[in-house]
Amino acid sequence: MEIFEAIRTRRSIRRYTDKKIDDTVLNKILAAGMMAPSAGNEQPWHFVVVRDAQMRREISRQHPHAGALAEAPLAIVVCADTALERHPGFMPLDCAAATQNILLAATGLGLASVWVGVYPRQDRMDLLRRLLGVPAAVLPFSLLPLGYPAESKESEDRFTLSCVHQEHW
Repeated sequence: MEIFEAIRTRRSIRRYTDKKIDDTVLNKILAAGMMAPSAGNEQPWHFVVVRDAQMRREISRQHPHAGALAEAPLAIVVCADTALERHPGFMPLDCAAATQNILLAATGLGLASVWVGVYPRQDRMDLLRRLLGVPAAVLPFSLLPLGYPAESKESEDRFTLSCVHQEHW
């Protein structure tokens, strides 16, 4: 899929078929996440792939907005390793860029996804840290259920000219 089509058609999808995601496809998606820009090229991320159905159900039961996770064949948790931080304050931006790359790559490969918020909510970070064994120095940032879509949503034109300012406000 062409990049502008992936950007235009990417939607938050919360219903998935039971079709498994092949490791080759998953690795392409993870590689896209790792290609994201980061401050000073520090690449402070780690990715936890969660395939276990019982674990996905448990996370969905305890996270208030992760209901889609119980149905998805897998999820990726994007994490920020504070030991890699050389440019304080930019780590959330770096992980957001990795998250967006993952979402767009999934769309481009025919999968569906949704960004479930974790960071900066301490309760959500603690939940994933506890359930997934994430080290104390690593911050769970985002939770991304992935799967083949069992629903579709129309794309929207979100271009708003009034939000664009030329040369000055």
